Amino acid sequence: MDELQQLLDTHVTTGSVPGAVALVARGDEVKIRTAGYADIETATPMAADSIFRLASISKPIVAAAVLVLVEAGVLTFDDPVAKWLPELGSPMVVRTPGGPVDDVVPAVRPITVAHLLTSTAGYGFSSDFSLPAVQALFSVQRDGREPQHVPPPDEWLAALARVPLVHQPGGAWLYNTCSDLQGVLIARASGQSLPEFLAERVFEPLGMIDTGFSVPERDRHRLTTYYRPGPGGFEPADGPQGQWSTPPAFPSGAGGLVSTARDWHRFARMLLAGGEHVLSADSVRRLTTDQLTRAQREGSELFLEGQSWGFGGAVDVDPVDPWIVPGRYGWVGGTGTTAHLVPSAGTVTVLLTQLASDGPAVPAVMREFWLLTTRETGPGSP
Repeated sequence: MDELQQLLDTHVTTGSVPGAVALVARGDEVKIRTAGYADIETATPMAADSIFRLASISKPIVAAAVLVLVEAGVLTFDDPVAKWLPELGSPMVVRTPGGPVDDVVPAVRPITVAHLLTSTAGYGFSSDFSLPAVQALFSVQRDGREPQHVPPPDEWLAALARVPLVHQPGGAWLYNTCSDLQGVLIARASGQSLPEFLAERVFEPLGMIDTGFSVPERDRHRLTTYYRPGPGGFEPADGPQGQWSTPPAFPSGAGGLVSTARDWHRFARMLLAGGEHVLSADSVRRLTTDQLTRAQREGSELFLEGQSWGFGGAVDVDPVDPWIVPGRYGWVGGTGTTAHLVPSAGTVTVLLTQLASDGPAVPAVMREFWLLTTRETGPGSP
């Protein structure tokens, strides 16, 4: 843990990140280290209970909520989603992934709940952002780090339905959009808003008291200022009274949550305990194990390096990097966040910073964090 503190301090001192909170846990032993500032201008020090914009490490939580509805018998994996999302009842697919958006054919099969959970519905981002259908998607799938700029779910889904699929349902893994569709599906199938359902069925049972789609006034002093890299250093992109100060019209299942390191650990601890209070052990197994074929993840190397996909998160499969542990489950977020668990070792690692990423490339602080914590908490460690 001294090495972890040194790692965080070094990255703050060298200007790599404004601040950070790191959590490393094995069983009941939980260690948290902090460094830098929650807000640079006011010199507010980072704290263990600082609140961060999770971005895409929201995805595993939302996928788990879909499984709550599966266990309740409201959904099945084979259900066509058109039952609840009729806008997607007759999807069209570009004839070839690189073809024009007006050269389309009907989908050969319906989009199912399983397709959404595995991100193989045909909607999403491939490694080639220049594909016409992917370019068309950008008009609908806007930057999730600006939640107040997204229209309500019905309007969003109507716009998405006018964009053709990049691949046939089940054909290939594509990034991001399926997690937002999961959020809309949860709301329509449950009859509750996504924030209400998550609060009742996930956050409250697990004691995730600091997790939601906005931060109440009483807690905004703990919300970190979010920055983007700029020519003069860190440029403020959102503050405590900004976009997460009021509930969004579109609660994004792909990346809209705010939370703390301890709360994400509470979620991970539930998974390590076989779903205690929320899910069955079988659902946890499905969530955290590889659900893709090699053919489905071809062309996804920009996002998945040595990884495949479970439900809502990546699963390490090929040790192409020294920090990869086969079976490790989790993901990264575009606001500078990363969180994983290793079921075989019973470990959880969370690193929260508040600096935006400009693309899928992983910043050095994350790579070094993974390398250190893999050595300290991986299956081979004492």
